[in-house]
Amino acid sequence: MTRAHDAVTQAQFGPRAAAYVSSTVHAAGADLDALEAMAAQARPARALDLGCGGGHVAYRLAPHAGEVSACDLSAEMLAAVAAAAAERGLGNIATVQAPAEDLPFEDAAFDFLACRFSAHHWRDLHAGLGEAHRALRPGATAVFVDAVSPGRPLLDTHLQAVELLRDASHVRDYSVAEWTQAVERAGFAVRGVRRHRLRMEFASWTARMRTPEPMAVAVRALQAAASEEVRAWFAIEPDGSFMLDVMTLEAVA
Repeated sequence: MTRAHDAVTQAQFGPRAAAYVSSTVHAAGADLDALEAMAAQARPARALDLGCGGGHVAYRLAPHAGEVSACDLSAEMLAAVAAAAAERGLGNIATVQAPAEDLPFEDAAFDFLACRFSAHHWRDLHAGLGEAHRALRPGATAVFVDAVSPGRPLLDTHLQAVELLRDASHVRDYSVAEWTQAVERAGFAVRGVRRHRLRMEFASWTARMRTPEPMAVAVRALQAAASEEVRAWFAIEPDGSFMLDVMTLEAVA
């Protein structure tokens, strides 16, 4: 039986919705604080959390926006976000089920967009960025946060391999250069790029995605066989924990 990539993604994330709502990796971080500060300054009437996952961006946007649309491919994830928003008293968050490549919004519908740890799952980055640009009014801010490739083939191959073994819905961690080119091609002007590193604790990283044991073992085998350059870059620890490069890219439509 064959499945489209969107179906693979939904199957991966639907049963794990609660884990992503409660994930400390996703619920906190300097990048999330910075994103909220941008929203507080912009005070958007309508904001879009594109690929909302556990809804952590939407929860931060809600106090500073008139309305927030939390958009995701997974119905189960959206149900968990709606429940969490209700518990937090955030009545201005509405959930919308859609792929990033085909958004059900009118042109220039939003005046702020944030997308965090989502795009590496998209089947078509360029189509998703094109839709993001279309849905934003001219001059509006877009913020993209995602894991990124170091760019060097030696390091890139290792990263993509362990990501795919851990999660069958993984498509690609793009490099900052690839991101910049894609965002500009979609019609955005890049305002700035910041980078930081995030420690991925191996046990929770695999448990959150319920990585099958043979796949987790394969990741550890790749780490054990890695060259010194790879081990040093990712700061691979004895238990498999490692450092992941993360980018925050701010752009204007």
